[in-house]
Amino acid sequence: MKEQTIGFIGCGNMAKAIIGGIVKSQLISSDRIIASNRSEEALESVKKLYDIRTTTDNKMVAKEADLIVLAVKPYVYKTVINEIKDLVNKHQIIINIAAGVSIKQTEAMFGKKLKIVRTMPNTPALVSEGMTSISPNELMIQEEIDDVVAIFESFGKAEVISEDLIHAVIPVSGSSPAYVYQFIEAMADAAVLQGMPRKKAYKFASQAVLGAAKMVLETGLHPGELKDQVCSPGGTTIEAVTTLEEEGFRKAVIRAMNTCSEKSRRMTEDNDE
Repeated sequence: MKEQTIGFIGCGNMAKAIIGGIVKSQLISSDRIIASNRSEEALESVKKLYDIRTTTDNKMVAKEADLIVLAVKPYVYKTVINEIKDLVNKHQIIINIAAGVSIKQTEAMFGKKLKIVRTMPNTPALVSEGMTSISPNELMIQEEIDDVVAIFESFGKAEVISEDLIHAVIPVSGSSPAYVYQFIEAMADAAVLQGMPRKKAYKFASQAVLGAAKMVLETGLHPGELKDQVCSPGGTTIEAVTTLEEEGFRKAVIRAMNTCSEKSRRMTEDNDE
């Protein structure tokens, strides 16, 4: 990635995760990163951690950055964009990380055509295991898309997808850590019921989920094939799998993801109004 200045408007947990990934991977030098926030305390914290430049002035970020990450809550987007839109030019790249705010809506807020990338990172970015979708608009060239992918791969994995798939991305990636936490908690509760101390139960359950996910990613095998490898004939695992099927495990997951997707669509529609 060529030496550019990356600016962050907003300095919450996701912004910190992205900044941390960039700095730790040495994608660019820390003095080429600038972040703004209303809270000087928040800025002092991130400056101490990563030795970046900070300011309470969003306009300074807009003036200096080649890539601008809008790392604020969706309901603040319009306010922030109104503040900086006259300072942003066609050569800069706007990176949107908000749920429910489309490329079209972002363009409308700026009131002009710009290079815009809609992304959807998830919270495991905080431990450098994030998964991010990257949806660039038609003004982005391949080199610029590659630069954005490199930023998000500095703290996990990233894939370029069409924006019309965002309502599939949100339930399968953006929101799914919450389902996994529920699954881990349920498994730990069952282990505690069998007499295992709770702290150990969480460790066993969490490592099992981590290891299973790594098996899928690294072997390239179908999850069903990996499941079959664990299910010995007449064994304990097939008993558990059968019970999950009887209780509607798959159906519950699919229904939950469908409702998540529908909520995402409604949020986008609401922002059109």
